[in-house]
Amino acid sequence: MSAPRRLIVGISGATGIIYGVRLLELLRGTGVETHLVVTKAAEMTRAHELALSGEELRALATHAYPVADIGASLSSGSFQTLGMVIAPCSMRTLGEIASGVTTSLLTRAADVTLKERRRLVLLVRETPLTSIHLKNMLTVTEAGAIVAPPVPAFYTRPASVDEIVTQTAVRTLDLFGIQVPGARR
Repeated sequence: MSAPRRLIVGISGATGIIYGVRLLELLRGTGVETHLVVTKAAEMTRAHELALSGEELRALATHAYPVADIGASLSSGSFQTLGMVIAPCSMRTLGEIASGVTTSLLTRAADVTLKERRRLVLLVRETPLTSIHLKNMLTVTEAGAIVAPPVPAFYTRPASVDEIVTQTAVRTLDLFGIQVPGARR
């Protein structure tokens, strides 16, 4: 029996909330059930970066959970998933995951993803990086996570920021073996 085709999508407060939104949009046509957690800081960032309400954001997911609901099903290892992606992933969120000290459903779900040896992909957003950031990235990588900063690729000759965001989201889904119909390679 195979695991359900579920993916946890976390959105933290770093700039670049469009990455999480685009992932949710692309996942709609794949048959993958999405479970969304958005931090309070991400809600603030959403209001600054997008003309999208919180309700509209949550409607993109199959299921959405309050960030304070640490008793939600996705905080348990028995809730089977393909894994989890946090897009964007703030340095605070990275630090919590690296330390194992989780304070919200977002970081608890990431911790569970690691302990269950499932795929955890973090689209970390910050520059320049301090040695603390780099050590935290090394720590989560050694624990099994994939650190995948949303760095633009230009080999597809993108004509817009939208194309750059989509290409990053498609590459992120590739890490879970999720194919996006019509994706440009």
